[in-house]
Amino acid sequence: MEDRILQALEGLSNQITALSEKIDSQGNQITALSEKVDSQGNQITTLSEKVDSQGNQINMLLEKVDNQGNQIKENTQILKALEHLAQVNKAEHDKMSFNIAEISGEIKAIRKDLLNVELITASNWGDIARLKSVK
Repeated sequence: MEDRILQALEGLSNQITALSEKIDSQGNQITALSEKVDSQGNQITTLSEKVDSQGNQINMLLEKVDNQGNQIKENTQILKALEHLAQVNKAEHDKMSFNIAEISGEIKAIRKDLLNVELITASNWGDIARLKSVK
């Protein structure tokens, strides 16, 4: 009987050793998994930093786009002002052209009247010469 008890105890000891080895193996596996989780955590942190960096870059680009939008608005206002000025200048130019045409017409009329005065004056000189010759 003692042999059986010793064998049973030895069997139990062997089983305990095997279980201890399995527990150690599982501990090693847990440690390896923990290291993998830590590594993945580091990778997630790195990715998070990259996303933050890209977010900052996007914000800078948005600021540039806003600045360009403001510049475009300012340029549009300047362009509208220049277009208005061009219209005003054209109106003034058209008015001057009309005035020049009107003055030109008046000058032609004055020349015609002056020519008539010259003709009448010449006729009067002729009449004066005839009257002097009759005397």
